[in-house]
Amino acid sequence: MRIALDGMGGDKAPQVNVEGAVLAAKEMDLEVVLVGNKAIIKKELAKHETGQLKISLEEASEVIGMDESPIRAMRRKKDSSIVKAIGLLRKGKVEAVVSAGNTGATVAAAKIYLSTIPGVDRAAIATLMPTPTDPSVLLDAGANVDSRPRNLYQFAVMGSIYAEHILGKAKPQVGLLSIGHEKSKGNELTKEVYRLLKDSSLNFAGNIEGRDIFSGRVEVIVCDGFIGNVVLKACESLAETLESSLRQELKRSFWTKLGVLLSKKAYRDFQKKVDYAERGGAPLLGVEGVCIISHGSSSPKAIKNAIKVASEFVKHRVNEHIGKAIAE
Repeated sequence: MRIALDGMGGDKAPQVNVEGAVLAAKEMDLEVVLVGNKAIIKKELAKHETGQLKISLEEASEVIGMDESPIRAMRRKKDSSIVKAIGLLRKGKVEAVVSAGNTGATVAAAKIYLSTIPGVDRAAIATLMPTPTDPSVLLDAGANVDSRPRNLYQFAVMGSIYAEHILGKAKPQVGLLSIGHEKSKGNELTKEVYRLLKDSSLNFAGNIEGRDIFSGRVEVIVCDGFIGNVVLKACESLAETLESSLRQELKRSFWTKLGVLLSKKAYRDFQKKVDYAERGGAPLLGVEGVCIISHGSSSPKAIKNAIKVASEFVKHRVNEHIGKAIAE
């Protein structure tokens, strides 16, 4: 298996990307193709013991910055690392792509250079949300600003396939994110989607509210990309604020410091559950080929786990299952 990694994408590229690639190549039976400026990447690789690791390089002379306009950058920088990586996937030279770079550019490149799975109108970003038990899948998390009822119905189908084949959930329950549990609540979009999902063969549990997102009530949460991205960014900000506040409170006295020592394992387990580095990246579902989008500030561990996620999607033939489910 060959997986292309956008070596120049992300806030801390290429250092963390190269280190993440090395970790992945050491732990997994696959080849990582680092795409970017070969000279710069080689200098980073020289800092690691690569030995017989399956790591190769693909030249890309340009980089799309994190703050650049995706469409404009796509037109101007045809030799950028993310465009070249997507190009390798399109040509069948790799089986998946991972990028921690500009999310908009990654989505745009995938939409332009990769066709969608037959029957799928729009791709969607699927992200995992922590719950007291197993994580739930939320989509779309930002690939589409405006969506139609048919799009959200397809998101529900793709999310169900993700939950079933990657998370191991048989007949995953699907919830539609709205402003109330009653079917009469919501805007025209959610009301129409409710009718589509209710009449489908999916295991539809009805509407859920914002407070249900982390409850584990459903395995799949469906919403349009505008709402999904707001939810995701708000959750990231809340997690950072809570962690910062908690650290300050726990340093206030001897007793709170003692409490930290006594509850260290529980605290670590909690951190692991909510840490995006453990999840690695979010798949862009619906395109031909596996495309994983990582956080811009990803650590080497997060990059490694994103490559792992990509390999799992390939091994479990998720796209094949999506195509079959959409056709049915």
